Order: sequence, then structure tokens, then C-alpha cells
Amino acid sequence: MMHTGCMWGLCLVLCLSLGWTKAQTNFTRPVFYCGGDLVADSGFVGSEGFPSFYKPNSKCTWRITVPEGNVVTLSFRVFDLEADSQCRYDYVDVYNGHSNLVQKLGRFCGTFRPGNLVSTTNTMMLEMVTDGETQNRGFVAYFNGAKPYVDDEQFCGGKITKSQGEIKTPNWPDKKYPPGTTCAWLITVEPDMVIKVTFDKFVLEADTYCRFDYVVFYNGGERDDSRLIGRYCGDVAPQPIITSGNVLLVQFVSDLSVTSDGFLAHYTSVPRGSQITSVDSEAGTRDVSQRPAVKPTAQPVVPTTRYEPPPRPVPTARVKPTRGRGQGTTGQGRRVTGTGTNGKRPVAQNPECARACKRDGTIKPSFCASEFVITGKVTSLSPGPRGTLLISVSLIKAYKAGALTITQVGETMSVKLVSQCKKCPLLRRGVNYIIMGQVDGEGRGTLHPGAFTALYKAPHHKLLMNINNQPC
Repeated sequence: MMHTGCMWGLCLVLCLSLGWTKAQTNFTRPVFYCGGDLVADSGFVGSEGFPSFYKPNSKCTWRITVPEGNVVTLSFRVFDLEADSQCRYDYVDVYNGHSNLVQKLGRFCGTFRPGNLVSTTNTMMLEMVTDGETQNRGFVAYFNGAKPYVDDEQFCGGKITKSQGEIKTPNWPDKKYPPGTTCAWLITVEPDMVIKVTFDKFVLEADTYCRFDYVVFYNGGERDDSRLIGRYCGDVAPQPIITSGNVLLVQFVSDLSVTSDGFLAHYTSVPRGSQITSVDSEAGTRDVSQRPAVKPTAQPVVPTTRYEPPPRPVPTARVKPTRGRGQGTTGQGRRVTGTGTNGKRPVAQNPECARACKRDGTIKPSFCASEFVITGKVTSLSPGPRGTLLISVSLIKAYKAGALTITQVGETMSVKLVSQCKKCPLLRRGVNYIIMGQVDGEGRGTLHPGAFTALYKAPHHKLLMNINNQPC
């Protein structure tokens, strides 16, 4: 009898266990593979093995297809990739179709969730690339098919070839723009014209780095940081924007939370040459004289490929007393010699500039003696006041920052440096360097003729990290 009871008990346990196991299968998390074809009305796409860390040295491609007559909307729910100012190591590319030859909707890395993305057809492609080092959790995104815009008038975005027109956020002016929206306008005018955009109204969710709701402008038809004109949010309208060519890409993104009134802007074509423009041969073209002003409310300094020095740099909140380093700090205390014998106005000279151009010290002593140590790409070199050289650097990594002011838009970070002598240390635009120096009272890095600079290669990262972890 006891034997029979034990058998029944065992059967009951097995039945409950099997039933529970079967029930659990209805609630298990989806398994994410490296790439694949996703054909469905809606679903999830994620990095291989999520939520486990993604694999190194991999390349995964997902092709999404929703029913004909719909467009694809993509909403990232989790995003955690290795961060880099230029997204060179681990990144996700999103394309407006099933090929990397079509318009790229964006390249993303780091930990900030991208805004929603919308294709113009029923297809979209994601491509994730990782290197051999740092791995993070990866990403998960939800896609679904949505009805396109009807009556030949798109809800927002689209290709525009008229010489003038308007762009506006969805629902303008009746109510606030909806959450989770992405709009892309590709404006093309006659080849001998450029495009001018003027805002009538502008109210977007404010954020220091414009990460959540924003509108961004690019010279040309592709999202490319080297052609970035500006990214804007907040409640102060940008100054008029003028392109360097006849094609303008405008993207508006809103996240899934706070919304606002939106914006209304008008564009018109302007004859090329009617405005003073500047060409940066190293990083595409951009309009410098008409560069949008930086907004005073919750706006970052937009990184540019060409730096135009103001008469006097605007002081930042990060003020640090200038250390007494003689002629090698800001240069504001230098005396200017009297009028030359030829009657020309003399140029202030730093006596240190007359000495041989040779860096002082080796890497570790220089590291310890410097207030900032960075690696980065020199993006612009411009003459400054009193014989100085103004330098813009796109940051790769800051090993020591001190009071150095670092500006950031999304994942892109940059710094401004001042070299006391034009020709020393020798820096070239478009080249990656290790740079060490001091910081002036306005948060700018300053370089003496003997400041430590060297060409930067990837293996140098470990060396600098080792030095950074050792006591000085």
C-alpha cells in the first residue's frame, strides 16, 4: 500500500513538473542569433546571445521585412555597446533597405539609446560589428510595420525637390508631436544653388546633449559626422542655416517620453556664392560664416570640422586659477614690444618660440607633470591672437582631464587647445596624436613649445593606461 502511494506521489510530481515546464515555454525570452531574415508584422531583434555579452570579432546582419504597403519602425529598448567618440570599434549601422548601398539611417554605439528609426519602404537592415576587445550586453529593439503616409503628403519627412518649402514636426500646430517618432527630409535643389533654412517656431524637449528629442542637419544626403551642420533641442530657435551644397538631410527624432510643441521651418534655395562659405578639404564642406549659433539654454557646443576663433573665448563655468607658468599659460600677461622701425604694427612674440622645437621629457614624467593627457584627432588648426595657434581635437580618450572643458553631442566629444607657438609642437590636421599640457583659467588646454605630443597608435592605449594606474 505504501509502495502504491509512493508511485502515485511520484506521478503527481512528474505531472506537475512537466506541466510547469510546458507553461514556462510560453514565457521564455526569445533567443537572439547573429543575423537573419526577420519577416513578420512585428517582433524583436537583438544582438547575439542577449542578455549575455556579445561575441568579439563578429559581424551580424539582420534584414527586416514587414508586409507590403507598410514602413518599418524600429525602437531600441536596450542599448549597451562599447563607447567611442567615432563609433570605430563596436557599433550598429541601420540602413533604409536591405543593402548597405542605400541611405544609412545612423551608426550607433555607447549606452545612449538611439531615437526611433523609420524606413521609407517595408524593409530595413541592421548590421552589428564588434572588435576583439571590450564587449558589453548589446541591444534589443522592437520593430513593427506601420501604415505609410497617404494622399501624397507624408506625415513627416520625405524627398523634396522644390526650390522652397517648409518642414515641420508631426501634428504642427494643432498639438504636440507624438513620442517615438523619426522623420527624415532629403531636400535637393538646383546644382548651382545652396539651401537656407529659417525657423519660425522651435520648442523641443531640452537636454544638455540633445539626446532625446532633437533635429539634426547634414550637408549632403547621408548622416555623416564629418558633414554635420548642427544638432538642436530646447526652446531657442537656431540661427538661419545655410548648406555648402545643393543637398540637405534633416532628421527629427523624438523618444518615447516627454514631447513638446515642435517646430516650423521654411527653406529656400539661394544662389551659390551669394553667401560667404568655407570649404574644409579634409572633412567635406560646411558653411562656417553662417554656422548656427550655440543656444544659451541647455545647448552643447556643436563639434565642427572647422574652427572659427571668436575675438575672445567665452568663459565657461569650469574656472580654474591660472598657475604661474610664465609665458606658457594663456599668454595674456605678455608684454608687446613697441612699434617697429618700419612703422608696421608689431606682432606679439613669445620668447619661447625662438628656441629649438623639441619636446621636454619622456612620456611618464610628462604624463605626471601635465594637467591633461588625451588622445585624439586634430580636426582644425587656425591662427589665434598674439601669434598663437587654435586647435580643435576630436577626442579618442581622456586619461587625465583636470579642468579641461570637454564638449559632447551624443557620443562625439571634442576639446579646444591653444598652442603658444604656431610651429611648435608640430601638429597636422587629420592625424591622431597623444597630447599633454596644462589648462588655462577658461578651461582650454595650453601647449608650450616643449609640450609632449606624439603620433598615436592603438597599442599606445595600454601604455597610457599602465602609466595612469601607477603613482606619479
